[in-house]
Amino acid sequence: MSTRSSTPCAPLADIQDITALARSVLATGDPVAKTERAHEVAQRWRAGKSPVPETAPAPDDQPARPAHPVLVAPVDVPRRRLNTVPGRIALLHAVAHIEFNAIDLAFDMVARFACDMALAQDARQTFIDDWISVGDDEARHFRLITDRLAELDARYGDLPAHNGLWDAAMATRDSLPARLAVAPLVLEARGLDVTPGMINRLVSAGDTISADCLRVIYAEEVGHVAAGARWFKHVAARAGRDPVDWFKTLVRHHFSGGLKPPFNAEARLRADLPPEFYQDLT
Repeated sequence: MSTRSSTPCAPLADIQDITALARSVLATGDPVAKTERAHEVAQRWRAGKSPVPETAPAPDDQPARPAHPVLVAPVDVPRRRLNTVPGRIALLHAVAHIEFNAIDLAFDMVARFACDMALAQDARQTFIDDWISVGDDEARHFRLITDRLAELDARYGDLPAHNGLWDAAMATRDSLPARLAVAPLVLEARGLDVTPGMINRLVSAGDTISADCLRVIYAEEVGHVAAGARWFKHVAARAGRDPVDWFKTLVRHHFSGGLKPPFNAEARLRADLPPEFYQDLT
């Protein structure tokens, strides 16, 4: 699978509005540079130095990517037992790849949808606040996992990965309600379901350091799903739609395969995603 290579980004001081700044994160392919740009953009936004434009061009559908990892079909991504160091590296590498994509998902949300008519005009600032914060978190999560990989004498890009997360997001590139339904409320919510089991398996294998890294991510991902739920309900109210029914319609249309139980109902409820949203979508 081909990917768009990174092009040098303009200096941060030369970029004005927040959607252009978000596009600059997407245009940065080197993983370290991407995380640094994500943090810099977040700091600049919080300092009040980036205006919100009335309109903005859509970002490229494919963000810049490093030469490695090589992208393969999901069935070709290696899976190994966690009672071995290579197995734990494979798991952490997969998590790092998810977090790397999650940086782009958050900044694509800003670049693509901050000026969307589905948002109330007076809500756009808060919408950007939320997704800039999510992107900042995801960049920190990526560095947390890659630092742990380095302690295990590995690095991001050593193993193949797949593009399923980004492909699912691009299926919703023309619709803010669909993007909110699929990205945070299906894909990120899935992380709430599976991460506690991964933590327990790492603890059982004696790798409490890696388990602690995942605990940090798990705790903060609840807030990311909550942001998705909050903004989905906002656009549903603006459209005069029932949020539960509309969510199910959008997921059935834009996300193939159905949702996979078991669900972490307690964590989903803390993210304001009660069972009536997802229990009929298996």
